[in-house]
Amino acid sequence: MGKRIIQQRRGRGTPRYISPSHRYVGEINYRKYDDKERNDVVHGRIVDIINSPGHSAPIMSVQYEDGEECLMVAPEKVSVNSEITAGFKSGLQVGSVVPLVNVPEGVLVCCVEAIPGGGPKFCRASGSFAVVVGKSTDYVSIKFPSNKTKMLNPWCRVTIGVVAGGGREEKPFVKAGNKWHKMKARNKLYPKTSAVAMNATDHPFGSGRGRHKGKCSVPPRNAPPGRNVGLIRARRTGMKR
Repeated sequence: MGKRIIQQRRGRGTPRYISPSHRYVGEINYRKYDDKERNDVVHGRIVDIINSPGHSAPIMSVQYEDGEECLMVAPEKVSVNSEITAGFKSGLQVGSVVPLVNVPEGVLVCCVEAIPGGGPKFCRASGSFAVVVGKSTDYVSIKFPSNKTKMLNPWCRVTIGVVAGGGREEKPFVKAGNKWHKMKARNKLYPKTSAVAMNATDHPFGSGRGRHKGKCSVPPRNAPPGRNVGLIRARRTGMKR
């Protein structure tokens, strides 16, 4: 008698596989893009730096002079009680939120917006940053860590600096238990077992002589949930020639 394979268990949506967002600190966002920020400057202060299990980088809680509070990704070289600014007339000190129209070429930025007022979407992971490589009246060219260049609206906001926690991946886990606890904090599946290494009762690709699927990688169109594994509705397979 077989049992549900991992794909079926994950698709059911039980607490073991859904994100434990009740333990996360909150949503990362900039303050509202009002007229004061578009034309002037708003001063703020970092009241706390938080370690959130839902983010790879430390989170800073910022309180602005108008009473608004928000959670932002902390860049390097900021600390509690540091003064930051946000707005059109903001300076280029680390941690300040500035529209791209006022950022010179070659400056390192992070937490880049995709549309003005839409909130940070790019370069939010620890150690990541983007570089302003070109400017014109209609757009600003940004080079991302993937070496791809994207043209954005000049009024999109960015944070000056590099996201903190850049050496996170350099520290080895040493033990599988350490990796297990890290993945459990976000309910990620660990360890991941190869399908061809399983028994025949655990996966359609399991058992057999050696690590061999024994059947086509593309499942039938009418396959039931336990058989619908592999290359789902693949347009093509094999090497491009």
